[in-house]
Formats: sequence, structure tokens, C-alpha cells
Amino acid sequence: QVQLVESGGGSVQAGGSLTLSCTISGSSHPSYSMGWFRQAPGQEREGVASISGNGGIRYADSLEGRFTISKDNAKNTLFLQMTSLKPEDTAKYFCAATGGWLLARSALREDQYNYWGQGTQVTVSS
Repeated sequence: QVQLVESGGGSVQAGGSLTLSCTISGSSHPSYSMGWFRQAPGQEREGVASISGNGGIRYADSLEGRFTISKDNAKNTLFLQMTSLKPEDTAKYFCAATGGWLLARSALREDQYNYWGQGTQVTVSS
């Protein structure tokens, strides 16, 4: 059973930075595709960034290059480096994983992922 545990969330002022981590335990493989999603209060969960099992990376267009996703296969850890944070980035951030590769056009769809973490809260104040 694959388990995902996020960490690194917190409160930060606008313009600040945070790095989220997601540790994978249980059955995992470097070819897993993984992603970050977020859900703000009263809104649907949306895809933020993904890294496919073949290394392909996809970001939500709205991020304007402020976030960077990376994966350390040796440590079974996924990262999301967030810079120039804005109040509208406030949300609960979730890590997700699925076996195999994902096509770029579907990599930010939550229905493509089988495993989910419990989420970590990010709050950005103005």
C-alpha cells in the first residue's frame, strides 16, 4: 500500500517562499508519476504541478513560473518549491501518485492519480 505524507506547509507573507515535501512509503517505483494539487476553501481541487514517470514536467498556467517540482528517487521524496507567494496561493496542498507515465495533457487531472496524501496547509498573508 502506497502512503504519501506531505510536510513543509505553514504561514508566510506575500512574496515569501516555501518548499513542500512529500515522502512516499510502501510500494513505490521511480516510474511513478507524481503531482501536487491544491484546494482553497470553497473551491475545487486543482492541479499545480506534475512530474511523470518518464521525467516530463507540467505546471498549471496560472503559476507564471513561480513554482518548481522535483523528485529525489533515492529518497522517495517529491518537492514543490514555491517562490513569490501570493495570497491567492493559500490552500491545502496535496501530493498524489500513480503507477506509470502520464501524458502531459492529463497530468494535472486528479482522476489520473490513485494515491493521495492528507495535505498540508499553506497560508499566504498580504
